[in-house]
Amino acid sequence: MKKNKQTLLVALGGNALIRKGQKGTVDEQFENLKVPIGQIARLSGKYKIIITHGNGPQVGNLLLQQESCDEVPKLPLEILVAQTQGQIGYMIESTLDAELMKLGDDTGHYFVSLLSYVVVDKNDPAFLNPSKPVGPAFSKAKAAGRPYPTKKTAKGYRRVVASPAPVTIVEKREIKKLIDMNFIVICCGGGGIPVIREGRSFSGVDAVIDKDLASARLALEVGVDIFLIATDVKGVALNYGTKNQEFLRSITPQQAVRYTKDGHFPPGSMGPKVEAAMQFFQISGKRAVIASIEDIERAVAGKAGTQIED
Repeated sequence: MKKNKQTLLVALGGNALIRKGQKGTVDEQFENLKVPIGQIARLSGKYKIIITHGNGPQVGNLLLQQESCDEVPKLPLEILVAQTQGQIGYMIESTLDAELMKLGDDTGHYFVSLLSYVVVDKNDPAFLNPSKPVGPAFSKAKAAGRPYPTKKTAKGYRRVVASPAPVTIVEKREIKKLIDMNFIVICCGGGGIPVIREGRSFSGVDAVIDKDLASARLALEVGVDIFLIATDVKGVALNYGTKNQEFLRSITPQQAVRYTKDGHFPPGSMGPKVEAAMQFFQISGKRAVIASIEDIERAVAGKAGTQIED
């Protein structure tokens, strides 16, 4: 194994498994994963690899199943996040194994999916104003009878939970050791299992951590060289979705602040991705890029996506 290989963290968006318009069957998800994982398999010959991923549709399905059945006890959100980490980790591992075999991989790669806790601050202001919609939609009347806060959305009334900032990744030392041993590590699924410190132990909380912000925190804590956020568009855009849409090949922190204030990067879509990339770049001074799922290899090579630079 080459000791001097750089470390690449690829943060996969939810569309890596379920594309718009799909039902989200297991067959569809496995087929979709071939696109990013095939590229990651090829890159693993040159880089040490960490893979993080979203879990929005999967957690949403579990919440819908819970609402549809009163025969068994309902599980708290942090347990559902843990379940999806295992579920999606298995799917990524299976696809990665197949893609490495196609390449005739003989580099001694190992891979592992790691249940990941992410510490949040119990005094984070986000807990005072839960705003992240999760799970199924209800009518106004049904929402009024739910045992948790709800909020009107475009789909109807939905449960809302806090989305606090990630403070630290609990397993950062284990992850660093594993990548140094040539493991491809799959971790921080869905932003991680949110926990708060209680003395010397941890306690799960009802919250959702943004996957990209948690990935940036992990990238900083384990010393990643390239932080790549893979999503369903080819990069960061101004006036997205309009006739004046303009994709940017690069963006500086100063421009990001200005464009965010001008409303180009909404909180529920590109906003957290830009914030995460900027955090990593400004603290580490190393490469950050936002690119399409289809362009992971080209983005690593500097030929696609939006590069963060001064």
